[in-house]
Amino acid sequence: MCTQSIGEPRISSAPPANASWLMCPPRFYDVQYIINPWMEGNLHAASRSHAIEQWRGLCKALSGLAPVEWIDPQPGLPDMVFTANAGLEGAGTFVPSRFLHPERRNEETFFRAWFEKNGYAIFDLPPNIAFEGEGDALFSQDGSVLWAGYGMRTDRRSHAFLAEAFHVEVISLHLVDPRFYHLDTCFAPLSDGSLLYYPPAFDAASLQQIERFYPPRKRIAVAEEDACRFACNAITIDHAIVLNEIGRELTARLEGAGFRVLQCPLDEFLKAGGAAKCLVMKLSTRATASTPASPHPSSTRDLSSDDPSTPRS
Repeated sequence: MCTQSIGEPRISSAPPANASWLMCPPRFYDVQYIINPWMEGNLHAASRSHAIEQWRGLCKALSGLAPVEWIDPQPGLPDMVFTANAGLEGAGTFVPSRFLHPERRNEETFFRAWFEKNGYAIFDLPPNIAFEGEGDALFSQDGSVLWAGYGMRTDRRSHAFLAEAFHVEVISLHLVDPRFYHLDTCFAPLSDGSLLYYPPAFDAASLQQIERFYPPRKRIAVAEEDACRFACNAITIDHAIVLNEIGRELTARLEGAGFRVLQCPLDEFLKAGGAAKCLVMKLSTRATASTPASPHPSSTRDLSSDDPSTPRS
């Protein structure tokens, strides 16, 4: 269950909005291979029942803030729950990921099919260029800039194609700490135009780029302890910020900046190297299919006993 300092999160009809969030139930979630440092020592160590409970808590918190779409999980694809890595969407255009590691490449077909079915235009990258979606590409709050990570899982050559697909300036950021292998693990543009980030995850040139864009009063640097809790792997909607459990000092700083802080325990997903933001993809344009690919969490199935991710006996 999520915790927050100003009351219990609850399911409600989300306010009308063009944007929504894509999630995938963790029915088949497990740590079955090692493709990042967080998976080391955690093979088959995640509790699926606890992961489902934590995912439902995140879904509950998020559904009270914005519309949520679902995509069905698929057997044999334990990391499909991390929908942020599926690609990048903006203004109705979807750029599918081309995963670096073969363990995740079979996800590509299912995510592509969902976006095609739901009316998005598809912009394909060349087949030999690795790109891991919103995990490594995040729009600034005003949409004027696309921050794009490289060095671990995404090929820097993809950035020119992203600029073409979205007609936006792309600023490349070099990731240098293997623990923070995706940009969204160490860099979170917030809804008030500020930034939550972990500076040691970047090289010096990248930090200069960040500091040129964000003045000191707009930069919230986190300490290593909170960075390793994936504090920067945060979802921000208006004046709310949804993230894994963090320390009191950072909580107070975010609340002091005017944010409603909703903390959701997501330690089962940390075992695979993901937390709140990894578990969602922002959709700037709502799905348009007449028959949704998956039920909406605000429907009668929302978090109920027939939820597809509920463990079966």
